Amino acid sequence: MSPNATTPTLADLTTLRVGGPVGRLVDTDTEADLVAAVQAADDEGTPLLVLGGGSNLLASDDVFPGVVVRDRRRGIERREQYACAGAFVAVPAGQPWDEVVATAVEEGWRGIEALSGIPGSTGATPVQNVGAYGQEVADTLETVRVYDRLTRRVRSLVASELGLGYRTSVLKRSLTDPAAGGGRTWGPTGRYVVLEVGFQLALGTSSAPVRYAELARTLGVGLGERAPAARVREAVLELRRGKGMVLDDADHDTWSAGSFFTNPILTTEQADTLLPADAPRFPVEDRSRPSLGGEPRTVEGLVKTSAAWLISRAGFERGYGDPERAALSGKHVLALTNRGRASAADILGLAAHIRDAVRDRFGIALVPEPVVVGLDL
Repeated sequence: MSPNATTPTLADLTTLRVGGPVGRLVDTDTEADLVAAVQAADDEGTPLLVLGGGSNLLASDDVFPGVVVRDRRRGIERREQYACAGAFVAVPAGQPWDEVVATAVEEGWRGIEALSGIPGSTGATPVQNVGAYGQEVADTLETVRVYDRLTRRVRSLVASELGLGYRTSVLKRSLTDPAAGGGRTWGPTGRYVVLEVGFQLALGTSSAPVRYAELARTLGVGLGERAPAARVREAVLELRRGKGMVLDDADHDTWSAGSFFTNPILTTEQADTLLPADAPRFPVEDRSRPSLGGEPRTVEGLVKTSAAWLISRAGFERGYGDPERAALSGKHVLALTNRGRASAADILGLAAHIRDAVRDRFGIALVPEPVVVGLDL
């Protein structure tokens, strides 16, 4: 465990490249050091931010007065593999996620190939229940090893204990929900610090059934059909690059936190009242408990719509904003980007403007996906 000798800023540590100086930065190389750093901050009553790839964070321009702890561990370990049950793969929280996907495709472990190109660390994936192109982490997640800051002990949680949903989990809800936080809320890091993530992956060089129409069209297959997993990975990376969703230092469209707003979930009555007839409507899937046959259950009475569609219909085009500070991506209206000189206040102001316009037009409140530190949208 080593304190960083320089005084970095959160702009240096996040993909949005905004944020103020850090009070103290601690890098950890073992699980014991990571737990010790968290315990020390809690003992001192110091604000704590455990940081992975910094790809889902909007931080204030002010000084962060606490401790930023980074998990520098790497490794992808196959602990079991059987022809029927597949491979159980354990990954430390600090491991960059896309390297996990690349390794899975190379090794013939299927089920996460459509999650290619997503930035950030593996430890963040169960917190958000990361998903894209018809796959979610919930499809293959088996266990999460965590440090519980409330009980001050290491625990292993199985997927059914995580309350997984669309971009949410008990891990994330502990930031705002006292029931998940054990009687209180936590922040900017939640009650549970992820130490290791375990995945149960089927064996095979073909992909899981393709469930996303745009990906199926790109691959030239029908919905529900399979394709070579390596080809799926290449297609997803191509699609993501076309939307500015693969990190590239030279491309300001990728200086973002990915999709800034989650897709709104409405009751069917709200959808009938608020949404125009041509608005997208998708089923809401129940990921909170294992599903029979591997297919998620559909939640009756709820509808998911598209945040990008609402933003576009509220009058915002790609590239909207200040071309030198904060603007929508030139490739995708759901990404708010730093054009090179943006402050956190610039990003926040653009986000609030878009949120308010969508609310005024449709009566629907957009919810930010990134964790917001030191700011209030």
